[in-house]
Amino acid sequence: MTPSAAVLSAPPHLRALAGATFGGTAGAIARTPTAVTAFVGRTLKGPVNRAIAIASFAEFQQHFGGLWQPSTVAYAVEQFFENGGRHAFVVRVVNGARPPTLTLRAGARELRLQGINPGSREYLRASVDYDAIRAEEPDLFNLVVQRLRATPSEQIEDQEIFRRLSIAARADRAIKDVLSESALVRVLGALPTERPDRSIRSPQAPVVDYVHSNPDGDDGAALTDYDVIGSELEGTGLFALQAIEGFNLLCIPPLDREQDVGMSTLMIAARFCRERHAMLIVDPPAAWSSARVALEALRSWPFRSENALMHFPRLSAFDRLRGRIETFAPCGAVAGMLARLDEAWPVWAPAQSEDATLRSGLRPATAVSDSERVRLAQAGVNTLLAVCAPALPSVPACTLAAGGGVSSDWKYLSARRLALFINASIERGTRWLAFEQNSHPAWQRAREQTEAFLDALDAEGAFAGAAAEESYFVICDERVNTRDSVSQGKVKILYGFALTRPCDFHACLITHQGSGSQVRTVSANRQTTSQRRLEWEIETSILRGIVIGP
Repeated sequence: MTPSAAVLSAPPHLRALAGATFGGTAGAIARTPTAVTAFVGRTLKGPVNRAIAIASFAEFQQHFGGLWQPSTVAYAVEQFFENGGRHAFVVRVVNGARPPTLTLRAGARELRLQGINPGSREYLRASVDYDAIRAEEPDLFNLVVQRLRATPSEQIEDQEIFRRLSIAARADRAIKDVLSESALVRVLGALPTERPDRSIRSPQAPVVDYVHSNPDGDDGAALTDYDVIGSELEGTGLFALQAIEGFNLLCIPPLDREQDVGMSTLMIAARFCRERHAMLIVDPPAAWSSARVALEALRSWPFRSENALMHFPRLSAFDRLRGRIETFAPCGAVAGMLARLDEAWPVWAPAQSEDATLRSGLRPATAVSDSERVRLAQAGVNTLLAVCAPALPSVPACTLAAGGGVSSDWKYLSARRLALFINASIERGTRWLAFEQNSHPAWQRAREQTEAFLDALDAEGAFAGAAAEESYFVICDERVNTRDSVSQGKVKILYGFALTRPCDFHACLITHQGSGSQVRTVSANRQTTSQRRLEWEIETSILRGIVIGP
């Protein structure tokens, strides 16, 4: 796995959050952040199918153009930061959008360039000069390309300077080859036989004159589920998030103001989140206009997942573009609220303060009674609150596994988020094993490292059990690292933790190898009476080939 250029170019604090440093050493396991949120949707401008790290709405405006009526994700990002969010990634997806072109005269013909980023708000301009080009080099020229914030404007957002380009296709600095690395433009169509003309100086532009992009950029149509899902092989749509790590909440706002995200997107996004130790925040459908309607619809609603959560109802807030109160999907505000809660409370502790409410300016679009709030929780849906009143019944936050009709270990949000936090931290903190000699000393260091991490959480009250052996266990020796797995270059760590009752362990197996790492749950007897008893039963199962497979 290779970190993306978007991550490597991010500020240091976001680069650390994104996990841009791979490998590592056998030091203490670092705790992964718990509320870094990824957004996928349509924006006014910006790079497509690239996860860009941002730490404020001002940075979103810089990269993606700010609020735009067709962009539900822009409002979600704004509400995320307004409600306490701090760190996010944004992936722009489009449906049929086109970038603008530039036309540079080249004698009797033209050199045509095309922008990288699509949209009608991608304002580019270019200039050509022959500075330091000798008369005997008639194929060479210098090119400057700039992106402007607006037109007409001198606010330059990005600039690239290419010196000594050649119009000859086979030259060392052939323009097609050099611009293939540009972040702004590419060559469009066939090359002219002559180099582009020098930009004409004029009284209006005494220093340099520019050729502006043509007004042929297009914003495309409203998104479909196919656009949002994208391609896993090509890394487009939500799969653009494969290039980064470190996010643990995923928001996919409605496709437009009238169209909900489809069931296919929810199912694929939930699977993606499960593989990435993340939670999907699902918006309630627009048709759920009241708690009664929502409860009726939930009886036959097909989407259930322990890696997804939903808050009802939608939100009412002032739309600065339309100048009136509008209804919005709540996923961005919910993510911001969870980020704010994580700063005040451990991820495993249910919130017990006013932090569990919406910030001023946002309010639920419809009223929910206390009895409806309890019934919604039983169906796997949380209720958004504008105020925190002591008289309200205590209803722990739940996942969308709670209303699935079958018993789930992960029906409570705090327990599921804690498990994902543990798995992500241990998996990333022990990757060094894949680059060490697969031997007993390395296994022992990994076991001690993992035990120290779990022991610190136990000391803070994350687990059930009065003693360590009732709270967690770690196995990293011949019982899991067999001759066959060692010969295949695999290193395995088996660990478990008790969340609700002493010795009621949730067991997970991490497998590290040169091609990557994997975490999966494994079978264990949940009714054991001690850690020692559980280890004996796991060892017996391993020998029988029941617990640990290939």
